[in-house]
Order: sequence, then C-alpha cells, then structure tokens
Amino acid sequence: MKTILLIEDNDAIRENTAEILELTGYVVLTAENGKVGVEKALATRPDLVICDIMMPVLDGYGVLHIFNKNPQLSGIPFIFLTAKTERSDFRKGMELGADDYLTKPFEESELLSAIEGRLNRFQHVAPAQLKPDYDLHQNGLDQFLTDARTVGNLASLSNDRKVHAVRKKQYIYTEGDEPTRLYFLKSGKIKTVRTNVDGKELITGLYQSGEFFGYLALLEQTDYTDSAITLEDCELIYIPQDDFRQLLLANAEVGQQFIKLLAGRVSDREQQLLGMAYGSLRRRVADTLLRLSEQHSGLIQLSRDDLAAMVGTATESLIRTLSEFKQDGLIDMAGTSIRIVQPDKLRRANW
Repeated sequence: MKTILLIEDNDAIRENTAEILELTGYVVLTAENGKVGVEKALATRPDLVICDIMMPVLDGYGVLHIFNKNPQLSGIPFIFLTAKTERSDFRKGMELGADDYLTKPFEESELLSAIEGRLNRFQHVAPAQLKPDYDLHQNGLDQFLTDARTVGNLASLSNDRKVHAVRKKQYIYTEGDEPTRLYFLKSGKIKTVRTNVDGKELITGLYQSGEFFGYLALLEQTDYTDSAITLEDCELIYIPQDDFRQLLLANAEVGQQFIKLLAGRVSDREQQLLGMAYGSLRRRVADTLLRLSEQHSGLIQLSRDDLAAMVGTATESLIRTLSEFKQDGLIDMAGTSIRIVQPDKLRRANW
C-alpha cells in the first residue's frame, strides 16, 4: 500500500481528506503544520505528499524547499493544496518543483485523480542516480549536469551548454581578473602562466580536452593569480559561478561527485609544486616529462620556452638537460617533439 503524507492546518479538512484517502486504500500520515510534516517524512518516507500552503510555523513553500534540499526526501511527488487561486501562487509552487496544484474546495474525484496520476507517473520512472564515473572525453560533462539537475533537484541549473570557439594564442582570463565562471576544455590545449616581477613566465598548469580549469579562484573566492592562454584552437564550455556553487553545495551527493571530477588536477598541481620546491633540475625535468607523457599519450609537443617555464628554469638550462637525457638514451627528440624511451629508468634515477 502507498503511504501519503497529508499536511494541513485546518482540522476539519485534514480529518475529512484523510478519511477519504484511507477508504480508498492508502496509508495516511497527517500533520497539522509544515514542521511536523517534515519530521514525519524523515521518520517514514511517504510515497506522495499533499501539503497546504498557508500554515503556521512552516508554510508549504518552506516544506517543499526542505524536501528539495534533503537527499532523504528529494524526488517524492508533491501536490499543493490551497484555498488561494492567484496565478502568482500557482507559478511560485511550480517553479519550486511542485508536481500538481489543487484548489480548495475540491471534488473527491479531483483529489484521487491527481494522486493516482502522480503515483503512476513516478512508478514508471526509475529514481535518478549519479553514475560512479563520468568520461569527460565522451560527453560526460553533459551527462553529469543532466543527472545533477535531477538528483540534486537543481531546477535553476543553467541549460546553456553552448560550446565557445577560441582561437590559438588568445587569453581566456588574466592575472587580477575576478572569476565569474568555471571553464571546461572540450577540445584543444590551454596553459596557465604566472609572471614574476622580472617579467618571466612560470607555467602553473597545462590542460587538455576533458579537463576543468579556473576553479581555484572560484573555490578561494579571490582574483585569478595566473593567466590562461590557448596553445591551439580550443572549444570551451562555460559553467556560471552560481551553477558552480550549486554543484558543490546544494546537494551532498552531487557535490561529492563534482569534487571527484576536479580533484585529480588539484593533486597534480600539489605534486608539481613540491617537486619544483625541493627537486634538483634534472629531477624536475624528468618528473615534468613523465607527467606530460602520461597526459599526452607518450608524445610531448611543447615549445622549449613553455617547457622551461613549467619546470621553473632558464630555457638554456632545460635544453642542456634534455641533451644529457638524450645522450643517456632516456628520451628521443625530433624538432619540438619529445618521447620518453626509458620511462622506468627516468623515474628511478636519483639526481
């Protein structure tokens, strides 16, 4: 038997409606205000909620808001019951995610028809779930955002997933800019650089298709401390700052999955900075080559200036170290391309 939670502050309406539902064969839980209704729903998850709007303690809008935000209650069919007939009330309820709207006084047949219609609809729809993993190289971002909207009840999450084309050697943002969005690199390559007082560039990150960038400033709520520049023609998807915050904070399950999509780059960056701080030049060059080789399927195609900026050394010092590696048979070079020949030996070397 289906369980229905009826939240109504008018004693007569609550008792009469509950009696009708029980005679029809439903198990009925009743509550005299929104706060009690939420408490009962948390104790026993109902299959459907019928809720008055104008109530003391916590009104119907507040009840629906809590249902949308609480993972234990999200996804339950929700029918508003009210004596108000203004269109603005109807629109507000629907915008908040209500599934139906009944105006008092109502006919018994209207009530039962609305309940049956909602239960039948939700019975044939499998509950939305997030996947354990999303392949960001194979339309995974779009799948994740769609699932996040449903699972997290993020109705205000933007539907705009337009792909923006950006030509080679263009700035996406610059040091000191205020962050307004998260960036997803659909295709192409991006470098982020920081300029010191002498005007020398240090590459703080390299990003390729399937990766996010520009999120640290959003997380820290600070201006950008580096600049992002396209290394080749790129395609970008913008995720507005408000959507970024919703994905992190509005629903625990969605937030955890979203953090997983970002966490890998944070870990890479920490390792890179540690290596730059404490490693010898040869160790730093070796670690950078190994990391780039994994990211770019074995073939590293990067200018010597950019590679030197990543390592944090002069271009001349980088070229000298690369020549030594080539003489030792560790790498092979052809033009600007580098391929690691003996990765295990390069990884184990103690310099």
